[in-house]
Order: sequence, then structure tokens, then C-alpha cells
Amino acid sequence: MTAAVSAYGAAVLTRAEGAAADVTVGLGQRILQAVWRRRGEAGRAELERVVDEAADEQDDTYTAAVLSRLLKHALQDDPELRKELAAMLPIPAAGTVNITASGERSIAAQRIGTAITGDGHAPPRP
Repeated sequence: MTAAVSAYGAAVLTRAEGAAADVTVGLGQRILQAVWRRRGEAGRAELERVVDEAADEQDDTYTAAVLSRLLKHALQDDPELRKELAAMLPIPAAGTVNITASGERSIAAQRIGTAITGDGHAPPRP
């Protein structure tokens, strides 16, 4: 959702998804639009305000926290929305594990022994 908000701002709520839209942006957009569709006029205006503020924020961590809180409240109040959003999410293949690391010197692993990042470290002795 953060990627969609960063890309489109509050327009993400009403923008038609383009064929060339990035998969992550497209999924975030569909999630936000589903939340938006299930609200009344006042709820939509509030959602637009929150998404607009999040889009203007330069800190992705803050934006993610705001959107996470928004989604949490929407899901608590609407079991049908939970079902709708669950159907949107990809189902991983049995036995498949996805591991992602992002950022300078990031590491990721399903199992890890010793991991050393940064400068000036000596490898551990056996």
C-alpha cells in the first residue's frame, strides 16, 4: 500500500489500474480501493485525507505505520472485507519460502549461523 500511496497519493483510491502498473503498486491500490468502496461518504473523505497526508510524508516507515493502522481498523470492523482482501493475496506454493532483504548491507536467510555486517569485523574462529 505504501508503494501505491507513494506513486499516486489519494488518487490511488479512484484511479483505474493501468495494464503496466507495477504488481506491488497494483495490489496496494486494490486493497485501498476495497477499503474505500466499503465506506460511506464521510468515511471516504477521511480515508482520502489520511492517504493524502501519508503520500506527502517523506518517511516510508511513518507512511507504512499510518496505512497499517488504517487497514487494521477497517479489518476489525468488517469481516466481509477480511474475506475480500484475503482473496486478493497470492497463495504461496506448499513448501515455498520467500525471503527478502532490502537496503545496504541487508541480509536475509531461512536459517543462519553467523552473520556479520559492517566494517572492521574479523570472521569468528572455528
